[in-house]
Amino acid sequence: MTQRTPNHQLKALIDESGLSYDGIARAVRAVASESAQHLGTNKSAVHHWVLGTEPSGATPGYLAEALSRRLGRRITRDELGLGSPPGSEDDSIGLTLDFDPIETLTAIGRADVNRRRFLAASAYSMAAATLPLQTVQEAAARTRTISGGAVAGHADVAAVRNMVKFFMDTDERHGGQHGRSAFVQYLITDIAALCRGRFASDEVRAEALSVVSAAAHLCGWKAYDSGEQGLAQRYYLQSLALARTSGVPGQDGFVMRTMSQQGMKLHRPEHCLALAETGWDRAKGRVDAQVEALFAVTRAHALAKTGQRQAAIADVQRAKTALEAGAEGDVPFWALVWGPPAATVHSRTAKVFETLGDRTNAARQYATAAASRPGTTYARIIALDLVAQAEQQAKQGSIEQACTTWGRAIDTMTGVKSTRTLKAIRSLRSDLRPYRARGVRAAAELDERARVFLDHHR
Repeated sequence: MTQRTPNHQLKALIDESGLSYDGIARAVRAVASESAQHLGTNKSAVHHWVLGTEPSGATPGYLAEALSRRLGRRITRDELGLGSPPGSEDDSIGLTLDFDPIETLTAIGRADVNRRRFLAASAYSMAAATLPLQTVQEAAARTRTISGGAVAGHADVAAVRNMVKFFMDTDERHGGQHGRSAFVQYLITDIAALCRGRFASDEVRAEALSVVSAAAHLCGWKAYDSGEQGLAQRYYLQSLALARTSGVPGQDGFVMRTMSQQGMKLHRPEHCLALAETGWDRAKGRVDAQVEALFAVTRAHALAKTGQRQAAIADVQRAKTALEAGAEGDVPFWALVWGPPAATVHSRTAKVFETLGDRTNAARQYATAAASRPGTTYARIIALDLVAQAEQQAKQGSIEQACTTWGRAIDTMTGVKSTRTLKAIRSLRSDLRPYRARGVRAAAELDERARVFLDHHR
């Protein structure tokens, strides 16, 4: 029997963390759960790692991230005493802004379209979440290879923009898993090739980089909708670098806004407020009032998450005022990811009130948001807003009303392929359990509908 060599490096880091083996196991499971990975890691497993057994699959990445968060610095596989990943797979790809974003984006896209497990199950990195704050003035190195061939003009960029917009609309109508591989393939071929070519002018080049930034953002959103948070973060970082390179007013701030919202969704508020504020600073006075409203309401949510109630409510009012002031203004296509700004502001306002414990206003805002979007185009987000509205109604004791709203959400989800909608239905069944036990007929009937829905989408 081969004698294992104890991993002294890992033991030293665990000792430095001050956590027990059981505490390390819990931290690893928590990191994994952020990307919908459910591990059975326990203190016995950690003990075996210290004795020299190497964690399998994506677990080394979760372990590195768990210790990074605990120790306040980035911990690599090498520092864990685990060496390089098998097959030389670089699990840090896309977590920095030190390389050409087009090359990095292409590498991420290739791994994504080939469904490489190391990337799909990668951890959300707290260290990477601070990068936008550290590089506000200067993004990544932006080397660009000039190739031969035809010169791209406005029409060439418009054609790609139209294709990106088509996939954006399809994503909202049918969910992030519809057309995902096709779009990533389009990104790493046609879109990347556009940015490697020659341009008729600097203006055209800026437009092209703006479009590829929006494409990377959409790839991140599709990964997010599939529960792959680490992969989504990598796409967002490259989208940010490209938006900064383009110089298009406000687009880099919009990506930071998305990154702030991702952190809040994962209950990682450490840098969410700073991201929301910095993003707004990058856009304020440079975009239409409707777009400013999107930034204001995101900051309101971040303020609510950090317990700043009055400031959060003040920003909700700022968002409302900005919406009214800019009702007739133009909204750039990259800011229409979740539909009309008014609907997005109502949905995020609902989250502010939910965070503050105001269930009545939260339910009202979710209902307004759902009614503010065209149903045939934004099925997924309407369904999720209805689910959130029903949850608020149930928590207020209005179970019959909540069941009616939940039923509308299930109707809206027909034809949607989204991990988030399936998760919402599973959560619905869990919420209904006590009412079924009490013999509430509406709850029993709705639970049966939810069961059939999940069986159909298994």
